[in-house]
Amino acid sequence: MVKQERAARTRETLMQAAAEFFDRDGYGLTTLSRVSKAAGISMGALTFHFPTKDDLADAVQVRGGSITRAALDRVTDTADEPLQMLVGVTLELARLLEKEAIVRAAARLSRERRSTSADWPGTWLPAVERLLESATERDLRHGIDLKAVRALVVHLITGAEAEMRCTSAHAKDHTDGAEAQLSDIWHVVLRGVADQTRTAPQARGEDELTS
Repeated sequence: MVKQERAARTRETLMQAAAEFFDRDGYGLTTLSRVSKAAGISMGALTFHFPTKDDLADAVQVRGGSITRAALDRVTDTADEPLQMLVGVTLELARLLEKEAIVRAAARLSRERRSTSADWPGTWLPAVERLLESATERDLRHGIDLKAVRALVVHLITGAEAEMRCTSAHAKDHTDGAEAQLSDIWHVVLRGVADQTRTAPQARGEDELTS
């Protein structure tokens, strides 16, 4: 039992150290030797648990996915209306991306390792789709395209991640975290932007505007 606990701690330490590199530098620039040094664990011990970089990246993605699913289970296990839960899901995803390096690493690795089956969006898109399918006419404005709402959610999450990486790279001063910023965006989205007393722009598929 003691050996098992020690092994579990070693694996966790290695995954956390690897997540920092995968998140910051990406899969290509991360090496096992750098992870070994940062974790303070010998290369022999590292390769015992994770023989290759692919094995280590797989483990990071699986852990990031499990953290994400557990968090979203808590959000969706409420009595809120589907649309309220959908907003809650996006805010929780933003919080995870901001606070959990292993979740950010899972998100980045999903883009950079297209051959892997541990796809981070696959851990939260099903929840988004279930909530949209359960929404009623009372929840959504008449004529709203659910595919467009799904696309909106995807853009909000990928945009939140991109904004965090841009902010980190340029060391910008900011007072609001990703969750607070996304909450403000939802406030705008749900209230609407256009003045309804004015003529709305034509939707895609209608006559194209002429110059």
